[in-house]
Amino acid sequence: MAYRIFVDGQEGTTGLRIHEYLAQRNDVELLRIDADKRKDPAERARLLNAADVAFLCLPDAASREAAAMVDNPNTCLIDASTAHRTASDWVFGLPELSPQQRDLIRSSKRISNPGCHASSFILLLRPLVDAGLIPDTLTVSATSITGYSGGGKKMIEQYEAGGDARLQAPRPYGLSLAHKHIPEMTRHTGLAKPPIFMPIVGPFYKGLAVTVPLALADLKGSPTGSDLHRVFAERYQGERFIRVMPLSDPATLESGFFDVQANNDSNNVDIFIFANDSQALLIARLDNLGKGASGAAVQAMNVHLGLDEATGL
Repeated sequence: MAYRIFVDGQEGTTGLRIHEYLAQRNDVELLRIDADKRKDPAERARLLNAADVAFLCLPDAASREAAAMVDNPNTCLIDASTAHRTASDWVFGLPELSPQQRDLIRSSKRISNPGCHASSFILLLRPLVDAGLIPDTLTVSATSITGYSGGGKKMIEQYEAGGDARLQAPRPYGLSLAHKHIPEMTRHTGLAKPPIFMPIVGPFYKGLAVTVPLALADLKGSPTGSDLHRVFAERYQGERFIRVMPLSDPATLESGFFDVQANNDSNNVDIFIFANDSQALLIARLDNLGKGASGAAVQAMNVHLGLDEATGL
């Protein structure tokens, strides 16, 4: 029997990509809403409650509204918005977060999909916090460079229209120090203080890399780069979507440049540690529309349904 899936907000960037993933599968039945009923609360509620899994690809307020429409206890919601990522009654949909996370995703009917910047940051910091190497009181900084698709339809249209020379250069933003991913970046790493976070939009469609600089003397026990690498290798051993690259990756050092787009069109995350005797740069690379959004949502659905989590990915 096919699983019934509904995407509320299927016309957006994330929703469209989820549809692309699922349209290739014969184990799901996509429930579709007529174009003239997309804003009809009764029809949306009917489809939400008819689904085994419903993806909410909506702005925060609309996601909260949609979640309140669901009274079928068998409907699992996977929310791609920011609305529920730190809510205590929603499970964070990052299977690699901890050894217990897959069981939580399987058993929950309310799953919040991680943000793209946050996924990379959390996958870099959580293992080191859990290992006791990073004190939870440490003030951590991070820089993320991402393709413009992460800004949604309006930003994509702006870049693809051309004619604005300013768009040819990287564009730092989040200068209010209140980026919407910061609460989940803090909560799900175990840090006691929010990171100092600088996101940057680049003049390319997709691809994302988060970089975290560390002074090794600030860490507990003053670990070496090899110590950090060992923690990541042990934590992510057996994870099919996470690759821990060689310490101070020779291929990257040889080229002299880091390829932000190397994981595009995949659900993969690459973890890099570049280190000398006193400092380290941690980098996590992913496709902001794949593991950073739609791919992560489908992976969480697979885990929840007890399927091979790589199905369709």
